[in-house]
Amino acid sequence: MLAQRLMWIVWPSFIVAGLLEAVVFGMFDPEDMHWFGQQMTMSRQGVYTVSFFVFWALTMVSSSLTTLLSMSPFEVNRCPVPVDQRPPNCTQNGEGCS
Repeated sequence: MLAQRLMWIVWPSFIVAGLLEAVVFGMFDPEDMHWFGQQMTMSRQGVYTVSFFVFWALTMVSSSLTTLLSMSPFEVNRCPVPVDQRPPNCTQNGEGCS
């Protein structure tokens, strides 16, 4: 289930980061950009690469929040400890431990 959720986060964010890259650099040339008033010292390819990973990270955060908010109450509150290893004061019967 974790691998599936990870793909729900990583794959759409990868696609959106690629689209953002195309849109942003279709409108702006990296050699004309300035960083804090200074000319960029990186090559075009370097700017494209760094920007892609920044876009990917930001869209992964967005997808992660969506995945987190889509979890059911059972998934959020369930006890991660197997039934036979729970402490004696665990009264949740599989739904969560106090």
